[in-house]
Amino acid sequence: MMNTLDAHIAFAQGLAQEARQMYAPYLRHVVGVDTNVATSHLPQTDIKPDRSLVTALDHAIEAHLRTRIEDAYPQHGIYGEEGGTVRLDAEHIWVLDPIDGTAPFLAGVPVFGTLIALLQRGTPVLGIMDFPVTGDRWVGAAGRPTLHHGAPCHTRACDQLGDAMLSTSNPDFYAPDELPAFQALRERTRWRIYGGCCLAYGLLAAGRTDIAIDARLALYDYAPFIPVIQGAGGVITDWNGRALGLDNPASRILAAGDPARHGEALDLVRQAMD
Repeated sequence: MMNTLDAHIAFAQGLAQEARQMYAPYLRHVVGVDTNVATSHLPQTDIKPDRSLVTALDHAIEAHLRTRIEDAYPQHGIYGEEGGTVRLDAEHIWVLDPIDGTAPFLAGVPVFGTLIALLQRGTPVLGIMDFPVTGDRWVGAAGRPTLHHGAPCHTRACDQLGDAMLSTSNPDFYAPDELPAFQALRERTRWRIYGGCCLAYGLLAAGRTDIAIDARLALYDYAPFIPVIQGAGGVITDWNGRALGLDNPASRILAAGDPARHGEALDLVRQAMD
């Protein structure tokens, strides 16, 4: 008999698959496979008050996922990027980002994905990271190994920070007082990867990179990363080393595949912010 967590995992994977199907009509145009198609075939795009981009597809995917959750789990809360929040006092809360990486989506850079998380008493216990172009999907669940393409994946060991590969979504996202933290890690690591968006955190869980840092995020931007990275053997916190969740929806996150390197990176970030 399927237990509650198994049922939630199966349901969340179904949501991710349905979101992937909603992307399908746009993907040939978005990633440039069909170069004769005009950009008018892309979904309608608007600029939000925070200057970020949103498309009609963002709204459509989230509306669909919210309807499915309301039908299946009407007692659960929902915390969505586009549709706002309901029932945040519920024991279980679904966190939704229908297109994480809307700008890459519109630019045709295939690092965007759908992020789905489930919080239990404010702590992320389930995370799905689904990438419709590459076909990658990471599934993380509390107390279980993270799965990538259905098989366990693991972060990699990194003996010293000077050998590490660092990723960040975009240096432009840092406020002036946050840039020293990024620069401190940039100067101490061997390689940098820019523009990976949410995909960078899946790749960290799969042992392809070592450290990831970002700022000016919201809980829906990273909630699934938490069980995914933890279940692969890594560590993810805010810049003060605190656990992330509903009680601490910090805007600054730091992740590492090797716990020792996370501690070292955290010390550098703290020193840079003092």
